[in-house]
Amino acid sequence: MIKTVSVAPMMDCTDKHEIYFLSLISKNIHLYSEMIVANAIIKGDRDKLLSYNKISNPVTLQLGGSNPNELAEACKISEDYGYNEINLNLGCPSKKVQKNKFGACLMAEPDLVAKCIEAMANATKLPITIKTRIGYNEVEDFEFLKTFIQTTKDAGSKKFIIHARKALLKKLSPKENLNIPPLKYDFVYRLKDHFKNDEIIINGGIKTTEDIQKHLKIVDGVMIGRAIYHSPYFLAEIEKNIFNNDNVPSRSEVMENLIPYIQKQTSKGVQLNHIMRHTVGLFHGQNGSRIWKQYLSKNMCIRNADLQKVNHIMDQVKKTNPASLER
Repeated sequence: MIKTVSVAPMMDCTDKHEIYFLSLISKNIHLYSEMIVANAIIKGDRDKLLSYNKISNPVTLQLGGSNPNELAEACKISEDYGYNEINLNLGCPSKKVQKNKFGACLMAEPDLVAKCIEAMANATKLPITIKTRIGYNEVEDFEFLKTFIQTTKDAGSKKFIIHARKALLKKLSPKENLNIPPLKYDFVYRLKDHFKNDEIIINGGIKTTEDIQKHLKIVDGVMIGRAIYHSPYFLAEIEKNIFNNDNVPSRSEVMENLIPYIQKQTSKGVQLNHIMRHTVGLFHGQNGSRIWKQYLSKNMCIRNADLQKVNHIMDQVKKTNPASLER
């Protein structure tokens, strides 16, 4: 089984522009869309929601929903947009998501989850996968988790991404749910030991290539979220240390390669700030990172930013950190 490293689906973060931007840094990383609600795909602007610039990286669409018929229809619609798989969100803890019966609250209804997965699997040729937590509220029991995963497997899930924290749906905000419930990696390790022939991916609190290497000795893949969004060039380190790829573009080359995409997207009416907001952390940890962030906040991460500024991006990159021009 091929070991994978992926970027987690994150609401308001991993949109189509972020996917393209990250693909310029890493050719081996597996990318995920932000969660898109099934009913929005059925009733909304499908091309706006689902289309993205085709890249060589595998890309997964994550869906939110709990109506089997709606999820099945969304899978059918999405099948021709170039995704490699479709993932069902069973881990998001936000109150808005709970209100609409999506995300982690569905762990309390495994029979409904099974119906959703079965309907999705029957509606598309693409693999159906899940992303979930180790538990919810007072439920944090390995036997429950094992049974829940078996239920989703029997229904047709082909891969299991486990955020190694439980979700406290009643007490904590989504942000607090990313930090306060303790990480219990042993739950995921034990799952892999039980489901030896299935793909088990671990998620939660993974911040270094050393962390990645440690986990990959036990499970089949590692998923990283905030560490990459806040410092996207971390992907360059992953390319070198995990995938043994030294042919990684410099930060300057990444921005240079992004410019044609910016020009094409803005010509279609996309606002410049919708793209450039994803580049804020590109120089994280470098001497000029503060200058870069200030430049973006004043010039490119504001509504109706002047498109002429695009012509001067590389000048600013050189001012920000001349060392970025080197590999």
